[in-house]
This record gives sequence, structure tokens and C-alpha cells, in this order.
Amino acid sequence: MLLSLSSLAALLAYAVAAGMRESAGAGAGRLRAVLLLAWLFHLVALVLDIAGFGLARPGARFGFAPALSMTIWLVLAVYLVESRFVPLPGARRVLAGLAALTVLLAWAYPGESRPLAASPWAPLHWVLGLASYGLFGVAVLHAVMLNRAERQMRLKSAQGPATLGMPLLRLERLTFQFVGSGVVVLSLALLLGWWFTPQWHWDHKNLLSMLGWLVLTGLLTGRRVFGWRGRRATRWLYFGAALLLLAYAGTRFVLEVLLQRGAGY
Repeated sequence: MLLSLSSLAALLAYAVAAGMRESAGAGAGRLRAVLLLAWLFHLVALVLDIAGFGLARPGARFGFAPALSMTIWLVLAVYLVESRFVPLPGARRVLAGLAALTVLLAWAYPGESRPLAASPWAPLHWVLGLASYGLFGVAVLHAVMLNRAERQMRLKSAQGPATLGMPLLRLERLTFQFVGSGVVVLSLALLLGWWFTPQWHWDHKNLLSMLGWLVLTGLLTGRRVFGWRGRRATRWLYFGAALLLLAYAGTRFVLEVLLQRGAGY
């Protein structure tokens, strides 16, 4: 009941936040308050869901939908902080819509119960993996804004980076700072997973995770060595992020929804 109430409250608040018009002054404060309220309800729903509140036996519960929901929640956390200092037009409605969708998915597909972890280090591995999802999600958000600003400049339909409220080079630098942080956190998650897994095997999750890591590490290397910028760099980012999305959320979706069977992490 509590999970349903918090999920419903988050959905309603996100719908209001997505429907409100951009405004300044007191209107902007109200918009931020509604989005923050939705974010807090979202957090409560995540805690109740992942903690397995109401399950017959103690333990965590997780799956593809809570992973997506947590990722968008982390992206929104960064947005709420960053938007206080820099205008990010257009991002609020997209993020509120995505957050509402992931809350609905997690409500419908709460994942499977995991009463025991494979290792005492497993929770840290999961936290690092989710943190890397969030960092790459923020990087993708900034890359989309970067591509839009560059397109506006080429079409001369706006005054370049002024439409974003920050210089274009600063936006590009922020994008790749998030990519770099995400690669570091993902590397730690992969190392921990390899270390505590008794018999490492190349299943779909591990293979896609390593491919994503290679693509994103290759992006950072290409940027530093060859000076990759613009569309070439963002395409690598999108491809690497898509591989990581498929690595856990994608494979879990196939197992939980299409095949309707559980599997170990």
C-alpha cells in the first residue's frame, strides 16, 4: 500500500511538473518545489521497492525497472542542483516525463527478491553500477544539449550557447567530466564484480558491460589523443551508454518480462 501511494504521488507530481510553463521569479520557485516534491516521493518509492517492504522474507528486491527508475532519479538529482546555477531549458519536461515513466515501470515490475548476496561486496558492486548509470545518464543529457546548441549555431536560429545560459565549451567540458567520472566508477564496479564472482563467465550482462566500458574508455582516449569533439564524440557516448543500458536493464527485461523467469545477478 505504501509503495503504491508513494508511486502514485510521484507520478502526479511529475505530471504537474511536466505540465507547468517555464517562468521566472516566484513561478520558477514553485516549479522547482513541485519537481523536488516529485523527486522525494520517487525516492520513497525506490526505498520501499528495493528494500522489499512487505515481502514475506527479508532481503532486497531489484530488477530492470528499479534500475531504470534509480538512474533517472540520480539524473534528476544532478539536474536539481545544476539548474539552480545554470538555466537548462527543455530538460525539465523531458526528465519529468522519463521519471514518471520509470516510476510506472517500477510499480508494475518491482523485480525479484534477493534474500542473499553472493558476497559481502555485492551491495557495493550494485551501488557503483547504479552510480555509473546515473553519471552516464547525466553525460547523455548534457550531450543532447550540446548537440542542440551546435545545431542552433549552424542554422543561425539562435545566438549560440547563450540559449543554454552557459558557454558551449563549458557545456562540452562538463559532458566529458561526467563521462570520465562514470568510467572510473564503472571500472571499480566491474573489478569488484570480477573479484567476488567465484566463476566468472561471459554472459550477456558481462559482455555488454565490457563492450560499453571499452567504447567509453575509447571515447576518452580519442578525445585526449585525437581531439574528438562534436558529433563524433557524442555518437561514441550514445553508443557506449546504450550498451550499458542493455547490459543490465536490457538483459533483466528479457529475463523478467519476455522469458518470465528469474536469474542470479
